[in-house]
Amino acid sequence: MRIYSATDVGQKREMNQDYVFTSDVPVGHLPNLFVVADGMGGHNAGDYASSHGVLTLVDEITVDAEYNPVKVIRHAIERANAEILGKADEDESYRGMGTTMVVATIIGGFLYVANIGDSRLYVINKEIQQVTRDHSLVQEMVRLGEINAEEARTHPKKNIITRALGAEKTVDVDFFDLKLEEGSVILMCSDGLSNMVEDKKLEEIVLTEGISLEEKGRTLVREANSNGGKDNIAIILIEPFASEVEAC
Repeated sequence: MRIYSATDVGQKREMNQDYVFTSDVPVGHLPNLFVVADGMGGHNAGDYASSHGVLTLVDEITVDAEYNPVKVIRHAIERANAEILGKADEDESYRGMGTTMVVATIIGGFLYVANIGDSRLYVINKEIQQVTRDHSLVQEMVRLGEINAEEARTHPKKNIITRALGAEKTVDVDFFDLKLEEGSVILMCSDGLSNMVEDKKLEEIVLTEGISLEEKGRTLVREANSNGGKDNIAIILIEPFASEVEAC
């Protein structure tokens, strides 16, 4: 397995509220673990929501006695949600904070994914496939046929999300699973990448031959920034069937 991860503050924000976690060694009963979180809230609150949410999730997975990956991840997300809500209740300065989260693990050639919010997971192999579904107001409008995908890219309400950790006592999580094909590349990212770079360009960069996974990752970040860099950028790239790891 080969992995590259990075976050970048972008061109417009003063603080980086995105957070990533990667492990190609076991975390609890999961053989590997990958997480992207995009925090929201006032000064420090979004940063705290994303980082503390991910670290709580990892801690919970580490001690969970379950073996079923969906149950393990669900338990951990519920715990992270409760932690974020609890902190917001204790401290007025954290009131209203929340975070998106996309979580993945690879077991025996199968990819298991959990998603809350509009951070994404793609699988790229000859072409790009968005596995997760955005929990956003604009995406709901697309599903209802009110606007098309092209209109969604520039809609003024694009950043309004309909689900997040820290928003409600009960968190509604989407789960996905699929069998990975040889040569597949997994891309996990915050909307700071997906809003700035169209899917076809993501596909083109990731499928570029003759450059390392690290250079592909750096190129993705540069592309987002050159297109305006309006938000923080978080990415994880995974080649599940490769044999070496690249650390950022």
